[in-house]
Amino acid sequence: MNQFIKNSLVLVLLVFFSSKAVAQKFVTHAVKKGESVESIAKQYRISEDKIFTYNKEIKKGKALKVNTILVIYLNNAKTTTPSNTPPKEVSNQTEKSRIKQEEPIGFTSHKVRRHETLYGIAKRYRITEDDIKRYNRELYSAQLKKKMVLRIPKYRRVKPSDQVVINEDDFETHVVTAKETRWSIAHSYGITIDSLIALNPDLSASTDYLAEGYELKLPKKKSGAIEGQKTKLYRSYTVPKGVGIFRLTQEFNLTSKEIMDLNPEIKEKGGLKEGMVIRIPQQEVKTGEVNTDNFIFYEVKPKQTEYSLTRNLGISYKELLQLNPNLVDGLKAGMVLKLPKDQKGNFEVRNSLVLDKINLLDSINITYKPNLMFIFPFRLNKLDFSDQKNLKKTVKSRKSLKGSLGLYSGALIAIDSIASLGISVDVKTLDNQFDAEVTKSLLLKENLSEVSAIVGPLDPPSLQEVARVASQLQVPVIAPIPVAANLSQSNIFFSYTSDKVLQDRMLTYLKKKVTDQNIIIIADKSNIDVQNAILEKFPEAKVVLVVEEEKNIGINRDRVAELLSEDVDNWVIVETDNPSLASSVTSILNSFHNEPLDPELSSKKVQLRMFTTDKSLAFNDEVISNLHLSNLNFTYPSVFREVTNDSFAKRYRKKFGDTPDRYAVRGFDITYDLLLKLAYKKNLFEASSLIGETEYSANKFLYQKDMGSGYYNQASYIMMYEDMRIKEVKE
Repeated sequence: MNQFIKNSLVLVLLVFFSSKAVAQKFVTHAVKKGESVESIAKQYRISEDKIFTYNKEIKKGKALKVNTILVIYLNNAKTTTPSNTPPKEVSNQTEKSRIKQEEPIGFTSHKVRRHETLYGIAKRYRITEDDIKRYNRELYSAQLKKKMVLRIPKYRRVKPSDQVVINEDDFETHVVTAKETRWSIAHSYGITIDSLIALNPDLSASTDYLAEGYELKLPKKKSGAIEGQKTKLYRSYTVPKGVGIFRLTQEFNLTSKEIMDLNPEIKEKGGLKEGMVIRIPQQEVKTGEVNTDNFIFYEVKPKQTEYSLTRNLGISYKELLQLNPNLVDGLKAGMVLKLPKDQKGNFEVRNSLVLDKINLLDSINITYKPNLMFIFPFRLNKLDFSDQKNLKKTVKSRKSLKGSLGLYSGALIAIDSIASLGISVDVKTLDNQFDAEVTKSLLLKENLSEVSAIVGPLDPPSLQEVARVASQLQVPVIAPIPVAANLSQSNIFFSYTSDKVLQDRMLTYLKKKVTDQNIIIIADKSNIDVQNAILEKFPEAKVVLVVEEEKNIGINRDRVAELLSEDVDNWVIVETDNPSLASSVTSILNSFHNEPLDPELSSKKVQLRMFTTDKSLAFNDEVISNLHLSNLNFTYPSVFREVTNDSFAKRYRKKFGDTPDRYAVRGFDITYDLLLKLAYKKNLFEASSLIGETEYSANKFLYQKDMGSGYYNQASYIMMYEDMRIKEVKE
């Protein structure tokens, strides 16, 4: 314990300082209208080649897209900006001074909707946040609120001579119906997701959710046929050596007359010849309505080939072509392809969207520089560093301090680990003292505009306040521990899998594994809802009555014996938060296990296994025998597993001289996952929509967006006691 106290005090001192893993060499630049690589290079006094070197997504000779974020390498470069002001801020200031000279030609009104931000509204109307504040002066002292009516200035927009003018007659309004997604709609209209977002700039960039009834602007579908006449699609076919008309009729299910009528050149050239390119009707597949009940959807990535696509998706190109006739024109990045609902391959499916399995370690961009902020309740103001004796007691006894130090120590190892991969990380740590008012005061002094993500705080009121302020700048906030309060901010990432998700995972596991087992439920009054959920899945299950008196709680042993079977395995599901009941039930079940019910009548032995959908603290009570749990192969869902990453544990022991506790492991896994995702996409919202499940030392993450209330971790483990050890169950 002395070593733990020593290391804890070192960590407390570390909190006072912001740390950097690698010295700063880069800044970012958002491309503005009319800018080119040449003009940006001149602005920063660097070569164009340096810009191309660190920004692989832009190509020589091609125009830059507005709002593209470029990484500018400033090693020994003299910029046109003052040394104490980042170039990005100066460019913003220049923009502001230009706008001050321009007067609006009129105004429009905008009624603020729920969860809207100044950033989003400004982007929608193609103006700055300062423009909005200038004509709605109450926003200088008050926050944006739902139903607030804003005056939005209109400016004279000069169209470049080469700008395409959109003809509104070429577009129609599409009203989103139930089960439609961005991908199903894009596929239906034959456009890419990028085109869908370009036509509908109000669509959120941080979520793929589409509300039923939402109106979208989309290109009118081309009929290409006379009214009532069925349109046919065709594909080109190059005739191989040795193939004749008969072979084609068999392969494409056509008559020779149909082939000849479609390709009169066959007759003109004296028959079918090798190398001849002919037209073949594209076979139609009756797919039914295009929605999430019938299909899953995949967006084609840049540089993908037919071979890599079909291999990853586990489908032949011919089958893919039948479902997606537009492929006759070739594979193009951004195309939305539909796949059978039950298609299996090297991918994950989330919300009907196929996600490629991404190896984050192979996909990071070392030019990205995450900027993290940690807000934990260290409560340094309550510590007396001059009183060593009481200081040690405080560190040992105060749960919030122990949790904060554990999480932060693990995070520091994650930052060291990511630095060894070449990723520079800026870190700032704040002590909010477990007080929402202190949190508000701290936030007033901080500029969150350059922060990539915030980890913490731990108390719900402070977490809500941080998320509210951060949401105005689209900054994600990670909740590292369970949060009981009902928080509604859409930028919170709830990293701790909820009890409901764990319960569903366990019931799904049981449903998949049950064959002829005898299922018995033991649940106290506080868990009647769980009992009912189990009975919905297993209507044939038997229920043992739990007797709950003022001072006693338990079950009737003889009644349990009546329900047990000697012919099939007995699976007993126990749901309780009461340590006394958990201990009593475990002991009773263990007494029956591997023993005959009545030795005089039968020598058959009862086979028992115990489960729960929620391994509450009741099952961790010291009165419960681990031997009994092991005998019963006690199985439960869990947020975490035993540590498997030896390299993390070694790094931790080397740095702090102690074995990492559960808080430290969690701090490492959360921070390492966060940093890898930021090094992959720079935007956690976007990365979370593209990346499937990730797993580290003892935790895994699969974030799913819930409309209006944040991102929730859906990942979990099934764990089991066996041979006096706890192991992960591989499904």
